[in-house]
Amino acid sequence: MEEAFFRREAGRIVAVLTRMFGVHNLALAEDVAQETLARAFDAWRLSGIPEHGEALVMAAAKNRAIDVVRRERTARRFAPELTRMLESEWTMLPTVDELFAPAALRDDELRMMFSCCHPKLAHDTQVALVLNVLCGFRAREIAHAFFLNEAAVEKRLVRAKATLSESKNLFELTSADFSERLATVQRALYLLFNEGYHGANAEETIRADLCAEALRLVRLLVEHAPSSTPETRALAALFCLHAARLPGRADDAGNLLPLAEQDRSKWDRRLIAEGLAHLEKSLADDFTVFHLEAGIAALHAGAPSTKDTRWGDIVKHYDLLMKLEPSPVVALSRAIAIAERDGPEEGLLAIPAIEDADRLAPYPVYRAALGELELRAGRADAARAHFEAARELARNDGERRALEKRVRACATSA
Repeated sequence: MEEAFFRREAGRIVAVLTRMFGVHNLALAEDVAQETLARAFDAWRLSGIPEHGEALVMAAAKNRAIDVVRRERTARRFAPELTRMLESEWTMLPTVDELFAPAALRDDELRMMFSCCHPKLAHDTQVALVLNVLCGFRAREIAHAFFLNEAAVEKRLVRAKATLSESKNLFELTSADFSERLATVQRALYLLFNEGYHGANAEETIRADLCAEALRLVRLLVEHAPSSTPETRALAALFCLHAARLPGRADDAGNLLPLAEQDRSKWDRRLIAEGLAHLEKSLADDFTVFHLEAGIAALHAGAPSTKDTRWGDIVKHYDLLMKLEPSPVVALSRAIAIAERDGPEEGLLAIPAIEDADRLAPYPVYRAALGELELRAGRADAARAHFEAARELARNDGERRALEKRVRACATSA
């Protein structure tokens, strides 16, 4: 909970301070945010986050910002459109108050998201910058999301921030290239949510805080009329429907549970209802990858059990996904759905037919899926070999324990 709080507040503080100081002073904004949050963390280390922690942190950030302006305004250029207003004490204080108003804070978070999607930056770098600056992602976590070396991500972020610092202002939400940048922002949030949901982190199986942060940011997009497109609504639906299932994805010891073993009474019905509402409002003439993935999530959320899931409809969704955005991962998910619909032997026939299946080799779910289908087909020895191979590829202890459980299940089935 504390990490989620400080991650969220870091992004908000950096956004408003960058608006005040100017994009060229991004490093200064990050330093002030880090110092503010470090002091708050030290003060609350024993007592915990107080009831109005967000307001207290933001008030402290505002006071620190005023101190910085007073100290630096003769030696440093701030945001061009605010420079004159920050020169005098008479105009500075009301200007700062206006910048820290709730509506202004929300708009600045949006501006920061879109500013990070600078046209001079490669797509992956734009996404990494959003994750780092606005969402509090560390280079190590971004490296997990992109399957890159941590040092390479560090260098990429340094270069990206240097490019961003050349801008005079944060991105204006009325700019002509708003729609183009919106697509990149959506992709960034998608990766952020996936990093939390699929447990690539080496320390934790599920990062619910990252999922919550992605959901918070996509809600900002939904609340802003120009960015509340059908695709954004579908993305919000996807996040809600997946987040609703988080309470049932692991047992009390943190071990991942397969869908068939999850206690569906633990699923968050409020989030499911929100997700279904977003999905209904997302309907348009053209559907996207987000629509299809949200549709699959909705079919799972509405099913009373694995057995009673409409697997035929899920296979149809995956068929369409393979047309829109084919990948070995989508093909594997489709094969698993086919196995649920038609039996394990059909799934085992579909998996070898996956194009570029070698790309799935480092992916523990690939070998685990083969193991599950072999076990269901009554071939315990073959299943055990696959589960053991998947266990070696496990990315964290939670995955490793779940796969060890399947290895033991093979022994009892032999």
